[in-house]
Amino acid sequence: MANTDAIYQDVLIVGAGLAGIDTAYRVSSELPQLSYTVLEQRAAMGGTWDLFKYPGIRSDSDIFTLSYPFLPWDGTQTMATGPEIKKYIEEAAAKFGIDRHIRFETKVLSADFDSATDLWTVTAVHDGEAQVYTARQLIACTGYYNYEAGYEPDFPGIESFGGQVVHPQHWPEDFDYKGKKVVVIGSGATAITLIPSMADDTAHITMLQRSPTYIMPVPGSDPLTVAAKKLLPAQIAHNLTRRRNSMITLGMYLYCRRFPKASRKTIRTITQKMLPAGYDVDVHFKPKYEPWDQRLCVVPDGDLFKTIRSGKAEVVTDTVDHFTERGIVLGSGRELEADIVITATGLKLLAFGGVDVSIDGAPTKPHEHFAYRGFMLQDVPNFAFIIGYTNASWTLRADISARAIARLYRYMADHGYTHAVPRTGDLVLEEHPALDLTSGYVQRSPDAMPKAATVAPWMIRHNYLLDSLDYTRSDVADSIEFGTVAASAQDPERTAVG
Repeated sequence: MANTDAIYQDVLIVGAGLAGIDTAYRVSSELPQLSYTVLEQRAAMGGTWDLFKYPGIRSDSDIFTLSYPFLPWDGTQTMATGPEIKKYIEEAAAKFGIDRHIRFETKVLSADFDSATDLWTVTAVHDGEAQVYTARQLIACTGYYNYEAGYEPDFPGIESFGGQVVHPQHWPEDFDYKGKKVVVIGSGATAITLIPSMADDTAHITMLQRSPTYIMPVPGSDPLTVAAKKLLPAQIAHNLTRRRNSMITLGMYLYCRRFPKASRKTIRTITQKMLPAGYDVDVHFKPKYEPWDQRLCVVPDGDLFKTIRSGKAEVVTDTVDHFTERGIVLGSGRELEADIVITATGLKLLAFGGVDVSIDGAPTKPHEHFAYRGFMLQDVPNFAFIIGYTNASWTLRADISARAIARLYRYMADHGYTHAVPRTGDLVLEEHPALDLTSGYVQRSPDAMPKAATVAPWMIRHNYLLDSLDYTRSDVADSIEFGTVAASAQDPERTAVG
């Protein structure tokens, strides 16, 4: 039975990052009669953009597709910095009154669905004290990685290193690296951001990579975006730029996937032109995998390549044999001396922020369930989640999912339903990875995410155009079982949120 001493809300949203604020906007604007609360474990909103503090932290998707369709981005630069994105999220929350519904420093531990009442009981901790909420609907806007710790390989001898070891996810305040010899282990989005951002202040900086990554330069701004901002109303300019950029990104992705040999050649040619004459491109910038088997990294105005050309940074492609007091001995036998080692070695996948989800006390494991339209779980009532694209901006899919969730809630309200459960029925589904990447963080955690299938509505596509079309044409009731509990269980005692 529902806990009558609990704080009741029609909708509970877990997470106040980009997705959480987007979802709160969509639900509250479509169904203003519903009460809702956003539970955020950190002391501030922003999610990723509040967590990461390392130098140069920025988006790796263009900001016009990363920002919301309902709040134009006020700028012309292609990429935005972490602080700029965090400020934008805060502005969106304030503009639409969402900030008044956020409970900060509230970590959700568990959520149990009671099928007798069609209510979730959510247990959280705030200021060291347990809090209990009940809600009709629960939405996890927590991303898909562990906020508590990043991935750090067990490097032999690292305890003997006499310098400092830092993971970008835990960047120290006022960290002084001026005049120091720095080695950044990694070749992904974080490493390629750190190198040009730190190079001017270090004695020398090295990017140590086990294997290369595909890296593409993108213009810091473009004339069409600038012209649109000058000549058109803000919302129209934003919409046009957003749609154009999303199609360019999708087009590049499809080109890479359908023509891997040609795209490899294209990327190599561009990379070679950006690097010094005679640079060994095939050692340091020729990955073993095909384009978009892993996420393709971008560098605004080719800043990484400019830093390499200037001689301020070096790329070393080798393996770590062991650490010494002075630095790192490589598989080749070379020793890289270092005062500071930054382990930009990746993230750990974690579904739903680590919340223990159960139904009538029986644990629910994400990997045992197929994802329904990429935002609900098979056989799990009144539960939704948000994950973004792997090949495009996070917000593009997040907003489609948020709109679909709001549409589902509207349908339920119009028909008086108190539960909605995705069902596969008699279908025998072929499993497919939810995150179709060979990246280390995906391969290390095969059971962290829900399953996907190869047929609608159980597939998770990474195609914004098809998903947009699917949203406009799909039947909200397709493959969903609706129902209503007895009238006596429909009106839990409601305690206002203080």
